[in-house]
Amino acid sequence: MSNHRKFYINGAWVDPIEPRSLDVINPATEETFATISIGSAKDVDRAVAAARAAFPQFSQSTKSERVELLQFIIGCYRRRLEDFAQAVSVEVGAPIGLARNAQAAAALMHLEATLKSLEGFVFEEQRGTTRVLREPIGVAGLITPWNWPLNQIACKVAPAIAAGCTMVLKPSEVAPITGIIFSEVMHEAGVPAGVYNMVNGDGASVGHAMSGHPDIDMISFTGSTRAGIMVAKNAADTVKRVTQELGGKSPNIILRDTELVEAVTKGVQVCFVNSGQSCNAPTRMLVPREKQREALAVAKAVAEAHKVGDPRADDTVLGPVVSEAQFNKIQQLISAGIREGATLVTGGIGRPEGLNRGYYVRPTVFGDVESRMTIAREEIFGPVLSIMPYDTENQAIEIANGTVYGLSACVASKDIERAREVARRIRAGQVKVNYPAWDTFSPFGGYKQSGNGREYADWGIHEFLEIKGIVGYGSPQ
Repeated sequence: MSNHRKFYINGAWVDPIEPRSLDVINPATEETFATISIGSAKDVDRAVAAARAAFPQFSQSTKSERVELLQFIIGCYRRRLEDFAQAVSVEVGAPIGLARNAQAAAALMHLEATLKSLEGFVFEEQRGTTRVLREPIGVAGLITPWNWPLNQIACKVAPAIAAGCTMVLKPSEVAPITGIIFSEVMHEAGVPAGVYNMVNGDGASVGHAMSGHPDIDMISFTGSTRAGIMVAKNAADTVKRVTQELGGKSPNIILRDTELVEAVTKGVQVCFVNSGQSCNAPTRMLVPREKQREALAVAKAVAEAHKVGDPRADDTVLGPVVSEAQFNKIQQLISAGIREGATLVTGGIGRPEGLNRGYYVRPTVFGDVESRMTIAREEIFGPVLSIMPYDTENQAIEIANGTVYGLSACVASKDIERAREVARRIRAGQVKVNYPAWDTFSPFGGYKQSGNGREYADWGIHEFLEIKGIVGYGSPQ
């Protein structure tokens, strides 16, 4: 029986207190494929009460008990991998290969990285005569986005479990089905009643009720900077901890000594992953001015080689963007780029040829982009790349840092020492040198308006802990 219209509270699937429904749209067809219930403040109260009641016992669980629980969760998650892939492909529009190999697989990798980190995590240590304890902060409110729904659920639930916290999760109402399946996994894994709770809903109802709730001790939020500001303001009255992973406008500095064709090719490909709907997508490619014409030619060829189409087709590289609202926003920003004088290299407004239904966006590349332009300043969240020329290395770094965001960045160079030096000067929470493999043990989070706090592995566990010093505990050991 489907749990789409239910919430998971205190170890059971329950009906909403006030029935209200929402259709979930398949972005490839623009048709409803599921209907969920939307929660209210009363549902949040019920979930928080369950989490609060479960906290005293779960907070005293041993590390070995939590290790075993994460192992059970991982085992159950593995058995549902194809279910997750199919769900995320339909609700987000991710090509099925990406859904299997990245969207669904990423959450598994985070669960495994958190498990490994927990096994070696030190919760108590002696410093002089003081005993330093790292204790669970309490009840955590987890608010996750639609673009990488499973990745972000795992990034929050796994460290909360590892730390000994209880929690209430609100998945995105745009992509809620993966969150429902994840809740089924948690139930099957035997997570104690009240430790994990899930309430579907939108930001105005459930998100607002969670961020201001007096019995929630911390909020872990991933989403837009605009929404993050609202969450932080609402949380301020109860002085709860707020950790946030927000927007980005990530630079990709291609240094003069780089093999240009390879660097530009990889830069376009990374930018367009998940139809460009990644907060850390390197959407500003900085190239030496004298090499910009060559870079534009390479980027044009790579972008036009991206097959846009049905997410169910094995050869599709780019599916639709997630919603009509997102599609319209991207169209407006592409229009702004044209209007403000950037060179449209390929793509542009409208759907790709032959696709008359679905929220499909033409893979778009702009050249001659200047920092003053809207497409260089605002997060587009679509398959749109801005190529920006620079004259000197110092100017490239200045352009890279000249934004309110600071989530991620890339540097490409044949000289690893030079790349490392440039990476140190970039104001971002994560800098990738020469397009490395994804590292689930690296800290992930932003500077400036890209947020605060860090996720992944032990970095994530720390965010869910309070630090207590017992002074006069005893002699140094």
